[in-house]
Amino acid sequence: MAGARAPWMLENFIDGKFLPCNSYLDSYDPSTGDVYCRVPNSGKEEIEAAVEAARAAFPGWSSRSPQERSQVLNRLADLLEESLEELAQAESKDQGKTITLARTMDIPRSVQNFRFFASSILHHTSECTQVDHQGCLHYTVRTPVGIAGLISPWNLPLYLLTWKIAPAIAAGNTVIAKPSELTSVTAWMMCKLLEKAGVPPGVVNIVFGTGPGAGEALVSHPEVPLISFTGSQPTAERITQLSAPHCKKLSLELGGKNPAIVFEDANLEECVPTTVRSSFANQGEICLCTSRIFVQRSIYTEFLKRFVEATRMWKVGIPSDPSANMGALISKAHLEKVRSYIKKARMEGAQILCGEGVDKLNLPPKNQGGYFMLPTVITDIKDESCCMKEEIFGPVTCVVPFDSEEEVIQRANSVKYGLAATVWSGNVGRVHRVAKKLQSGLVWTNCWLIRELNLPFGGMKSSGVGREGAKDSYEFFTEVKTITVKH
Repeated sequence: MAGARAPWMLENFIDGKFLPCNSYLDSYDPSTGDVYCRVPNSGKEEIEAAVEAARAAFPGWSSRSPQERSQVLNRLADLLEESLEELAQAESKDQGKTITLARTMDIPRSVQNFRFFASSILHHTSECTQVDHQGCLHYTVRTPVGIAGLISPWNLPLYLLTWKIAPAIAAGNTVIAKPSELTSVTAWMMCKLLEKAGVPPGVVNIVFGTGPGAGEALVSHPEVPLISFTGSQPTAERITQLSAPHCKKLSLELGGKNPAIVFEDANLEECVPTTVRSSFANQGEICLCTSRIFVQRSIYTEFLKRFVEATRMWKVGIPSDPSANMGALISKAHLEKVRSYIKKARMEGAQILCGEGVDKLNLPPKNQGGYFMLPTVITDIKDESCCMKEEIFGPVTCVVPFDSEEEVIQRANSVKYGLAATVWSGNVGRVHRVAKKLQSGLVWTNCWLIRELNLPFGGMKSSGVGREGAKDSYEFFTEVKTITVKH
């Protein structure tokens, strides 16, 4: 198009330097469908260079005190915060999320990640046991593992990348990170701040590229003893296969098919707007989003009426519109995948109450090629449907009735995933009882997405392996050693 600027050309960041690549990938603006950025298509050669840099930097960085490393993390947090608006604009354009969400959640949380782990690294304690009758003192020490391989997804790009980098380097490791090739811009922008923050060359290396290219080279490298991954279950299976010959430490944060359970004594004034948000925030592209809503039969009709009305008020617009509640989905392929589930639901006899194929989506002419769709509510659908079993990862949720507490717990637990759940009830005893029986790593009651970073984050069953948080991340990114002194 005449007057269009040339696409940005990103570069890998290895050993404190930006380095070009021999091959590049096109990255698309989700709101228009146009190429706006070119991302390195890295492979074994670039990963090898990053390993060399990380290996050389490890002795110096790991020998620094926790206090010294904490100061560096805090400086980086300050620099990110100073660039909040620039980063938010870039994240919104690159991922398709609304500028409001990028400003209020993604970038502030990225800043918080560094500040949180800068603080928590100063407060860990070790174990000690005195055995007098043997004349021995036993104690533990924790040491950094070495080079950490970090692979982050496209839905919360800087948010989840920093959630991995911060605890890894706080503990004294050096890192090689591979962001998603679909959303690489804010990682590249963060690299420009590392030297000013005092991060030595080689401590943080960012290598861009695809999973089969850069990702597999990183995971299979024998000098990378640890992999932290957030993404899909099929990719996690591949990572597990490649890691097995090396017995690598793995942290796998995967998908979810998260239920919301709405009992008849729920406060619908709070429940309905919160459940709309938990279903459709970030275009439904959050692993914690609600995609199955179980409503007690006595209030089912009233809930459904209010929920559909509130969903229709959820504004889909261009990401730069501050009044938009939802932006564009990440890619054309993903949009088609999400739409395919709605087609399957129709073929099964389900009802589409609002959204895709029911209501009209109005967009400016220049955004007609973007990857937009309306938030969609499905009813009259069986628990056995793929829409109730598989992670759709888009603005689609299913609403079904239930009768008893025992029944809904069994149905909520009937999928292979177990990441998060929400329970809505005014009965405190029921809240505790149901939360304990749900097979979910996180259970919110009468709220959604309120996080305490000190506590464990992660899922059960096919939703992952391991936990993340202050203590859990520290233990993952370190090795424990027991020392016995006889006196």
